[in-house]
Amino acid sequence: MNQYRLNLKKRLRNREKLFGGWISFDHPSIAEIFSFANFDFISIDMEHAPISLESAQNLFSRIQANQVACLPRPVSHSNDIIKPLLDSGCDGLIVQMVNTYDEAKEIIKNLKYPPNGNRTYGVNRAHSYGIEFNNYINEWNNSSSLIIQIESKEGVNNIDKILSLDEIDGVMVGPYDLSGSYGFPGDINNHIVKDATQKIINSCVKNHKSCGTQISHPSAQSVKELFNQGYTFSILGSDLFILWKWVEEMKELIQNEKRK
Repeated sequence: MNQYRLNLKKRLRNREKLFGGWISFDHPSIAEIFSFANFDFISIDMEHAPISLESAQNLFSRIQANQVACLPRPVSHSNDIIKPLLDSGCDGLIVQMVNTYDEAKEIIKNLKYPPNGNRTYGVNRAHSYGIEFNNYINEWNNSSSLIIQIESKEGVNNIDKILSLDEIDGVMVGPYDLSGSYGFPGDINNHIVKDATQKIINSCVKNHKSCGTQISHPSAQSVKELFNQGYTFSILGSDLFILWKWVEEMKELIQNEKRK
C-alpha cells in the first residue's frame, strides 16, 4: 500500500488543513528541495510551464523519494496527456478549467480503472515496472486524488452538479481566470468575483470536498486569512514566485545602493 498517497486522499476527504507546493521549473534539484519543506503534496505545473513528460517523471521520483504525494496539472483534459502522466507514477491530478459535469465525468473515466473509469492497463514506473502491478491496480481507484480547478463563470454555475461526483476529492479555485470570466480581468477582489469564490467554497462544504487556492507570496497573515475564508488547503507560492520576489527585492537593493 502506498501510504502517503492514501493519506493525502483521506485528509482531502476529511477536509483537513493541508499545504501544497507548486513547481514551474523542471530541474530535479528544485523538486528535491521542495520535498523537504513538509508539504502535504506538490504539484507540477504542466499547463503554463514547458515541462515535458520525461522531465515530469524525473520530478515525480525526486518528490516521492521523500514520501510526498505528487499531483501534476496537465495542459489539457485529453487522455493522450493524462494517460502517460498516470503511468509515469503520479499520485493523482489537479485538472484545470473544469466547467461542466460531463467534463468532470470524462476526467474521472481517464483517471480511474474499471469499473469506476476506463483507464487502460499498461505497465510503467507507476507499477514499479510490473513488480507491483497487481497491488497498484487494486489500490489506485481508492488511493488516487483528483482536485479540479473551477476557474470560470460556467464552472461556478455548475458547481453543485459537478461536486456531486464522488470521485472528486477537492477543488482549487483559480481567481485570475475567474475574474476574467466575469469580465473583470485581474480584479480578484471585485465583489462579484469574491461572491463567486464564496459560492465555490460553500458548495465544497455542502458536498464535503476539500477546497483551496494558491497564495503567490505567502505569509502567516495571508495563510490565516485564507483559512478564515473557509478554504481547507493552501498552495504556498511556487519556485517561479520565489524567484520573482527575490529579483524584485534585489533590483530594489541594487538601485538603492547605486543612489548612495
